[in-house]
Amino acid sequence: MNKSQLLSSLKQKGFSKEILNAFEKVKRENFIPKELQSQAYEDTALPIGRGQTISQPYTIAVMLSLLELKPNQKVLEVGSGCGYVLALLSEIVKQVYGIEIIKELAEKSKGNLKDYKNIKVYNRDGSRGLKEHIFYDKILISAACKKIPEKLLSQLKQGGILVAPVGEHEQSLIAVQKIKNKFVIKRKIPGFVFVKFVED
Repeated sequence: MNKSQLLSSLKQKGFSKEILNAFEKVKRENFIPKELQSQAYEDTALPIGRGQTISQPYTIAVMLSLLELKPNQKVLEVGSGCGYVLALLSEIVKQVYGIEIIKELAEKSKGNLKDYKNIKVYNRDGSRGLKEHIFYDKILISAACKKIPEKLLSQLKQGGILVAPVGEHEQSLIAVQKIKNKFVIKRKIPGFVFVKFVED
């Protein structure tokens, strides 16, 4: 599959113009190991080292649509890996922050994203969130959790949405919205498999 075939496939699945535009602008081949670059636009997850993967484009598009992104928003991604999703987010929203616990991946992603002015990456335990820049309009967890960390929920703005894959062996993508300090499940889509959430 090449890039235009991938974009055509995502378009047929009904993703928004903003999401398609982000996928068109960001070069996935810049975020994967050189030996896998011929597979950059296959609609599949690919290994990026240290037991981690870059997610399948379709899965990422589902997560981005569940977040209901708007141009002036501030978004936090936990488990930002190689930085590909941060780059996609940066094409849609105003400011993006990433947390990656594996130092090697955090450093690599900083290199991958050096030309992006609206992205900052931190190397630390994502379960504690990122207090420096709270509160967030949207939070995305890009690794499988048994349950959503409380600290991350507490860093959402009122009306904000958090999206996370939740479950043991197979995960459901869950979109939770903060309404009057209560957390309401907006959507739940089963049938995904993510690498496990890593904590200190």
